[in-house]
Amino acid sequence: MSTDHQKYSTENQLATIRRYAEQRGFEITEIFADAGRSGLKVDGRDGLQNLMRSVQSGSAEFSAILVYDVSRWGRFQNADEGAYYEYVCSRAGIRVPRALSG
Repeated sequence: MSTDHQKYSTENQLATIRRYAEQRGFEITEIFADAGRSGLKVDGRDGLQNLMRSVQSGSAEFSAILVYDVSRWGRFQNADEGAYYEYVCSRAGIRVPRALSG
């Protein structure tokens, strides 16, 4: 496994997100993850689908979504697709803080 793969493993992303949350006073209430799933399509990505359902239905019990980097929404063929998910969250009043990876 390359260093880059290790950096982007779901375990390392979650560890970084936990540190970010702790440093900034966020409480992690839910985790939506798609470990071992291809990021090319939304199909089969139950974590992302459940997150978006929760956001769009108004049933989300959180005010922010912490993501390692917005590029980690997925490796979509259309670069606008990741931006779309961030927009959906913003429109629902849910923040997506930046700079987790930085």
